[in-house]
Amino acid sequence: MLIIKVKDGEKIDRALKRLKRKFRDTRVLQTLRDKKEFTKPSVLKRQKIKKAQYVQSIREGQNL
Repeated sequence: MLIIKVKDGEKIDRALKRLKRKFRDTRVLQTLRDKKEFTKPSVLKRQKIKKAQYVQSIREGQNL
């Protein structure tokens, strides 16, 4: 459970922004979406390899 303490004199909008950022950083929503449907391990492996190839191509492009 996420707890955000509102400081004295702090606007509620700022505290809400901190809550949203903390929620995004903990990746709660992403894990819920991932668990919504089953993904075969072979598909996960294929996605992981594809992402690694993409990241590698970007890093090679920066070195040029």
